[in-house]
Amino acid sequence: MKAEKAGVVDARPNRGFSVARVVFMPSGLDGEFDAGTLVLTAARQLGVDIDSVCGGRGICGRCMVTPGTGSFAKWQIDARADALGGWTQTELDYPGKRSLSSGMRLGCAAIINSDVVIDVPEESQVHRQVVRKSVNVDGLVVDPNYTLLYLDVTEAVLGDDRSAAELIADAVSAQHDRVMRSIPPRLLASLHPTLNAERGPMTVALSNAGDLVALWPGFVGNAYGVAIDCGSTTIAGHICDLSSGEILGSAGRMNPQIRFGEDLMSRVSYVMMNPGGERNLTAAIRTALNELVAELIAAAGVEATHVLDVVLVGNPIMHHLMLGIDPTPLGMAPFILATSEPVHCRAIDIEIDAPNANVYFAPCIAGHVGADTAAVILSEQPHHSDHMQLVVDVGTNAEIVLGSSVVQYAASSPTGPAFEGAQISCGQRATAGAIERVRIDRETLEPRFKVIGSDLWSDDPGFAESTEELSISGICGSGIIEVIAEMFLAGIVEYDGVINGAASERSQRVIAEGRTFSYVLHTNGETKLMITQNDVRAIQLAKAALRAGIDLLVDQAGIEQLTDIRLAGAFGAHIDPLYAMVLGLVPDCELAGVRSVGNAAGAGAVRALLSKSQRADMELAVRGVIKIETATEPKFQELFVKAMAFPHLDAPTTHMAAHVTIPERSASSESAGGRRRRRA
Repeated sequence: MKAEKAGVVDARPNRGFSVARVVFMPSGLDGEFDAGTLVLTAARQLGVDIDSVCGGRGICGRCMVTPGTGSFAKWQIDARADALGGWTQTELDYPGKRSLSSGMRLGCAAIINSDVVIDVPEESQVHRQVVRKSVNVDGLVVDPNYTLLYLDVTEAVLGDDRSAAELIADAVSAQHDRVMRSIPPRLLASLHPTLNAERGPMTVALSNAGDLVALWPGFVGNAYGVAIDCGSTTIAGHICDLSSGEILGSAGRMNPQIRFGEDLMSRVSYVMMNPGGERNLTAAIRTALNELVAELIAAAGVEATHVLDVVLVGNPIMHHLMLGIDPTPLGMAPFILATSEPVHCRAIDIEIDAPNANVYFAPCIAGHVGADTAAVILSEQPHHSDHMQLVVDVGTNAEIVLGSSVVQYAASSPTGPAFEGAQISCGQRATAGAIERVRIDRETLEPRFKVIGSDLWSDDPGFAESTEELSISGICGSGIIEVIAEMFLAGIVEYDGVINGAASERSQRVIAEGRTFSYVLHTNGETKLMITQNDVRAIQLAKAALRAGIDLLVDQAGIEQLTDIRLAGAFGAHIDPLYAMVLGLVPDCELAGVRSVGNAAGAGAVRALLSKSQRADMELAVRGVIKIETATEPKFQELFVKAMAFPHLDAPTTHMAAHVTIPERSASSESAGGRRRRRA
């Protein structure tokens, strides 16, 4: 490593830039710093979640970061290759307790020269995201795509002119009444060694079509597969026994593409602004997929050569990037997919180290509705339902499915990352210490809350002791939903989203911030967690995009009342259904009719992995889905404006009102609402 870096050691700042703008991902925190500032110093001043056990002495390697290069349109930054100074002596002498991978720098040693976007990878963060991993596959009947056959192959003798392939094919036919139709060229070199290793006994794996996919000497009783849901923010994978259907292990990690843009359109923009940028995005996601598969294989204690199948689902842009396809056509009308059909390839074709594995990319539905939605449909089965079912996969890009056995509709809404803590002043991902539940007293406006890692509320005896090892430094997505909903119910936030300054007369927690007001949720020493007016607006915009997409499908279907609403995805799994209705994320419904279904896309991927009939059912189902393109629907903007209000400008709240008292609209907000109605 030292020899490779030794030629670049001038760490002096570039004097052409006196002040540099620095953006840290995935938090999105940014600021301006004098050229010559250490990356770690800048990160600490901004409150970026970055580790450093050794105190910045270049020993622990916990502060490793990756500087980005190229044009970042969202931030209006053109990051040069020399945006950080050259390698310092500290980096050259770094002892290597954690490998300093190519392109990475030590935050405690790297010096800022000019404008730059810096990624803080998950392994360098103190608060790493808790990725929801469990899936529900109740009622699944295993219907394998591959079969293991144990053979006792007759040893060839002089005069027998059958080839090794024919000897194996004959044994398959005679001993299992199956036809082995083909042998791929990659396995031809393995035939003689496998036959000779045990002098006849061997195990082969055949596809349902009769193709040989793997062979081993002796007896092999189990084969395995991996199902992966590749989201914009997180990647979740599961390794399964292909015969029993048992899920042997699950794992998740952050999507490393976040450093190129926190949402999908930012990543497409990165590709548009940086020729060849799609290769960087593809390399990042393939590396993460390979690492995830390796982690799953190790956790299950199995051999990589025994993994025969990998199922991948994801939104259209992730689908294209995993395959190495330029995603830019999906960033502009008419949003044309390269293909909507299932794609088959080998694992090594997409740089996954599983030599015998085939890969199945589930079908996409349309330019903004991908294979993850196909997997959600397979998991929740709206196409087999006798009533209308609404399934919402809440994430950076929300997928919405409304349907029954008669008709199915699908749409996508660009909600952005606010629901996951980004773009929120005190937002953070779902990590230990993050506030996840909030209640506000209607009279005193005093809050109480729960954090991830403790079962106690903040006003319970023993809370301080139970959270002593936790750093309460932010609020995660479910907490953001609850605190804003509680602020609305307590009268701190008006129905139009304005924080009511008059509430400052009732509580010192409502404070003036220039021309707007904020609500102080928690203080601890120098830490002050506040919900600002901009935070409320960010949630308004996200929830309005989601709700408008839902209302558009409901309008298309011509139905008046929903009775079955299912919230999917890592974020959807943690939303309290009542607060989802209070904010207006979903339409008014009997509370019992709104429920979380967890990682439905992951569950659908597992079903497609373990059952060829389920895979066929998914492929058939998506062909009948009616895609509604929100970007081109004239009514979407009208619905969006109405959905900006809490809970909604004019939708009924009958069922919700049975559980909470909805504040009356003030005269000033009613007047503002009236003006909006006239504009709509």
